[in-house]
Amino acid sequence: METLNQFIAAMSSAWQQADAVFLVGFGVLFFAVWFLPSLLALAFNRQHLGKIALLNIPAGLSWVAWLALLVWAVTGKLSNKLAAKARLKPVL
Repeated sequence: METLNQFIAAMSSAWQQADAVFLVGFGVLFFAVWFLPSLLALAFNRQHLGKIALLNIPAGLSWVAWLALLVWAVTGKLSNKLAAKARLKPVL
């Protein structure tokens, strides 16, 4: 228990000594990681960008949901490509 109290005290003093530039940089990095699935969906021009962005807000609280959104953002059109490849050409 003493180790936990020392850790909390150390982190508290570190946050109190942080300057504004560090706090702004940390905030930008934090939100960039939180909304990474939305940013990737935007970069890959996915048709479900709105759904991914909306679900990204609560999904950041769960690593499993966040990873699922990350996979969805990266492989959104993969099913269409696989479906097109799976169609067999008629045999003559």
